[in-house]
Amino acid sequence: MKILVLIDGSKWSQKAALHAIEVAKRKNGEVVLFSVLDIKEAKAMAFNFCTQSGICDRLQDYEGRIWADMRKSTEGDIAGILSRSREENIRCSSKIVEGRVREEVVNEANSGGYGLVVMGAFGKSGKARIGALIEDIGGVIRPPLLIVR
Repeated sequence: MKILVLIDGSKWSQKAALHAIEVAKRKNGEVVLFSVLDIKEAKAMAFNFCTQSGICDRLQDYEGRIWADMRKSTEGDIAGILSRSREENIRCSSKIVEGRVREEVVNEANSGGYGLVVMGAFGKSGKARIGALIEDIGGVIRPPLLIVR
């Protein structure tokens, strides 16, 4: 069984990944960790910083730094999960793409030959960035969707 795990940097997606590793152990499966970097998120964060600090002449510089930090943070989160999967002798790989979260997740879930999609119930804000994604993808992706709390 091939399992897609949506990673967004939240503790919930970390829990989802650990759960997917346990499922893969029982089903002799493999895990694919999938994260989407959304440039709109970096632009919004840079704009918020600019308006709060009053230093807007370096907006593009802020965007670039935030974008680099987002990528580095995501890569770090994934590296930790990959290490854990190696300890458990589970085949695990990762994929980081740039784009719109909904479109990229639906495309990957429906075209990657997955038997299961696993995601956290809430996003990194605690509100529901990835949790809101449940409404967007729940009826659109073909594989079963498991939500971990």
